[in-house]
Amino acid sequence: MRRTRHTSVLAVLCALAAGCGTPPAAGPADRPAAAGGSSPSAPPRPATAPAPRTPPTLAPGPGGLTPVFERRTDGAGGAGAGRGGSGAGGRAADRTVALTFDADMTADQGPRAARGERFDNPALIATLRRLGVDATVFMTGRWAEEYPDQARSIGTDPRFEIANHSYSHHAFRSPCYGLPRLPAEEMAADVRKAFAAFRAAGARNVVPYFRFPGGCHDEAALRALAPTKVTAVQWDVVGGDAFASDADAVADQVLAGVRPGSVVVLHCTRSAAPVTEAAIRRIVPELRAKGYRFVKVSELVAGEATR
Repeated sequence: MRRTRHTSVLAVLCALAAGCGTPPAAGPADRPAAAGGSSPSAPPRPATAPAPRTPPTLAPGPGGLTPVFERRTDGAGGAGAGRGGSGAGGRAADRTVALTFDADMTADQGPRAARGERFDNPALIATLRRLGVDATVFMTGRWAEEYPDQARSIGTDPRFEIANHSYSHHAFRSPCYGLPRLPAEEMAADVRKAFAAFRAAGARNVVPYFRFPGGCHDEAALRALAPTKVTAVQWDVVGGDAFASDADAVADQVLAGVRPGSVVVLHCTRSAAPVTEAAIRRIVPELRAKGYRFVKVSELVAGEATR
């Protein structure tokens, strides 16, 4: 995983919690979002439901390890191999970018939610929908249990796909920014428990992708997750929205880092990432003005899987 000056801040957020969301098409992409968030519970539905498809995955890595998808160039604009798998290419002719949003909520944060702390961000979800941006939400099972209506809304919206961010949000490698470590023998069960939480909430657009909490993993973790048949997904652009108070600084960092085929990691948590929605209102139109098209992670994985 590529480190930046904001990596540790991102991981602190991972140790806390997040809510998340993303879009279907709507009005003009460059118009500022209205103040306040609209409910995410009723996404617009297409006139004809899209045909079901099997989400693409990468082939297992050496020795059957869980494959890892990440964008990193080889110095000539080509794709580099991730540990245990392959990387995404960055061809300038194909200006695609995947905005991903971590819905971090740890298994022990229920009492904080009960006291009124919000780990969701409906305003962000509404803005992504209004702007018509396809996106991938990496959700923890605990978040889906806390906000089942929103998990179902996201997971039945054709612009969203829900990927797995573990159930407990414990570390899959230690040390990992202070997160408690999950024993190797419990890792596969933790991932399966999160998928079960998505199904229980009624989400349908669920893809077999997994993001390690904090991005921390090693060969033992990749081996432990192999039975789940997931593809692990890393990122190359850190949004820096963790505890940020300046939306323009977040937008500047994303805009400076994006390259063709980039995977951007952001968060959708009112309590720990309060300016993400405002940053998105700048990021989306400015990247579109540069010719970028917003895609789900599954489209990037499909492009790599067919090479």
